[in-house]
Amino acid sequence: MKRAIISSVVLVALGALSGCSESKPVAAATPATAAPAARPAQPAAENVYLASGPLVVENQVDIAARREGEVVKILAEPSTWVKKGQLLALLDDRQIAAEREAAAAKGRSLEYNIRNWEAEAKVFQADLDRAQKMWDAQLITREQLDHARYKLDQDEWEIKRENELLKQNKASEQSLDLELEKTRIRAPFDGIVARRYIRAGQRVAAGDRLFWVTAESPLRVKFTLPESFLGKIKKGEPMLVSSPDLPDAPHPAKVIEVSPVVDPSSGTIEVVAELIGATGDLRPGMTANIRLDKR
Repeated sequence: MKRAIISSVVLVALGALSGCSESKPVAAATPATAAPAARPAQPAAENVYLASGPLVVENQVDIAARREGEVVKILAEPSTWVKKGQLLALLDDRQIAAEREAAAAKGRSLEYNIRNWEAEAKVFQADLDRAQKMWDAQLITREQLDHARYKLDQDEWEIKRENELLKQNKASEQSLDLELEKTRIRAPFDGIVARRYIRAGQRVAAGDRLFWVTAESPLRVKFTLPESFLGKIKKGEPMLVSSPDLPDAPHPAKVIEVSPVVDPSSGTIEVVAELIGATGDLRPGMTANIRLDKR
């Protein structure tokens, strides 16, 4: 009897466990996560065209020797500000200076000769006037009158000859002045000495480089644009120019030149813009960024 009761209890327990294993738990509902909102587009960047190009100045030149000679003095060093016509260096000019002085002395001698001949001409003119009166009074012969006239003519021809010699000598003086000026190396425009290629005591030949002088303004930038800009970008159009190191500090500029033709190899046009006002740290030779509206 006891075994039957125990067996019934065991069977009931197993049935209960079996029922529990067949039931499925209900999962709790989780709220749906909202999709992230789309970022707004930035049309400003799409309407801007960026280009780059070198900063240049119109006045930038290597100064070359115009004659041979020895450098006797250096008067300007790199980074020196110079004015147009300011002396940068001197070549030995002693030989030319001596020749110039000799030509000047010869010119003075010719001028004295002319004055002497002119004084004699006045005397001969007076003699001729007196001879003419005596001829009119039948006091002298025709030959004596002609002799007085010939002496005056001869003197006048001497004056003309001396004047021509004086002109020739003046031309020689001017030529020597030019050669003398070639020994004085001067700045061709206001600017800064960027490089010095010579040293004192060096002998140079005509055409040798002596200095590199560059202006710092007006500062310009040269760059290229796609051919689609042809006919759309005009002179005077404003734009912004900045240094790659300082992109947030742009400088205003305006277009001063637009190429009328397209480069067939690249399909671009060349544009030149000039910076307006103070240019800060921008210098010739640097690369600049150009920002302008798209067309």
